[in-house]
Amino acid sequence: ERFYKTTCPKCGGAAKRETDTMDTFTCSSWYFLRYTSPKEDKTAFAKKAADYWMPVDQYIGGIEHAILHLLYARFFTKVVRDLGLVDVDEPFTNLLTQGMVLKDGAKMSKSKGNTVDPNYILEKYGADTARLFILFASPPEKDLDFSDEGVEGSFRFIKRVWRIVESSLDLIGNPPKSPFSKGGQSPKDKGDLTKDDRELQQKTHQTIRKVTVDLDRFNLNTAIAATMELVNTIYKYVEKGSVNKKVLNEAIMNLTTLLAPFAPHLAEELWHIAGNKESVHTQEWPTYDEKLAAADEITLVVQINGKVRDRIQASADISEDEMKELALASERTKSFTADKEIVKVITIPKKLVNIVVR
Repeated sequence: ERFYKTTCPKCGGAAKRETDTMDTFTCSSWYFLRYTSPKEDKTAFAKKAADYWMPVDQYIGGIEHAILHLLYARFFTKVVRDLGLVDVDEPFTNLLTQGMVLKDGAKMSKSKGNTVDPNYILEKYGADTARLFILFASPPEKDLDFSDEGVEGSFRFIKRVWRIVESSLDLIGNPPKSPFSKGGQSPKDKGDLTKDDRELQQKTHQTIRKVTVDLDRFNLNTAIAATMELVNTIYKYVEKGSVNKKVLNEAIMNLTTLLAPFAPHLAEELWHIAGNKESVHTQEWPTYDEKLAAADEITLVVQINGKVRDRIQASADISEDEMKELALASERTKSFTADKEIVKVITIPKKLVNIVVR
């Protein structure tokens, strides 16, 4: 008060000094340091806390921040570093710039009147549908084109998940209710697993691997696509009529856990319906068995002078010599190499055979 309560130099009356003199970019250039010790009441931030928490591991923001805010934040950080207030040199380690939301090809904006009220989606479909649509419709760094069809598609997927988990729990009965790939072991094949059992088990572990890797890379749309493939596989497995309860339980419980980041309310509800008492969001992240996730077969591409002429299914552990033999024995290969001299055969292990002829 001693500062801002003053006397007007012109009229001599009571006056108040202006205190809001700093540009808006000033506070946005060091707020992350304040976040490290928000209750500090003697200094702007505590050096010990700032040195512990900084730098920020992952910054996510719009492209409009790329020049001004991020540039000024670097300047401020280097100034307070030079003053000895922090040891960190750069404020942010990684940057992800998310795309815009478009409607009918144009950027959503109030001035254009082309915005979509999220409350409509929340009331009709629920928050998980809105969240799933946004994450699935586009990679986070690309523009997202809003569509009613996309929202409907996300809602249909959520309903499919609900139905297959509910019906699967009826089939499973009362097995251990935690995923076998966490805190236990995946059902081992002692000769009692059928081909269908092994395929579902393989798909479960492949999905855990795919979602885990994609989350680390922020490939959220492909992670969701992987869970959709797992749901399709579970449906096909159940429809065949004969199920292994442990294999199905493993698939269902891991599916529920993998969906938790994308459809948190759905995952929580299904987790409790399955008989679990703690929250799905407090569980350890699923782990996968590399051997169980490995493919039994691969598709070999056969080229002749660089042009694709055939695709052949082969064992995943095929050698390069066996790849050559398989490619040369193909009827399609023979039809394209008849009366021609094979100059050389080039292989890319487990992927491609290129036969050069003249």
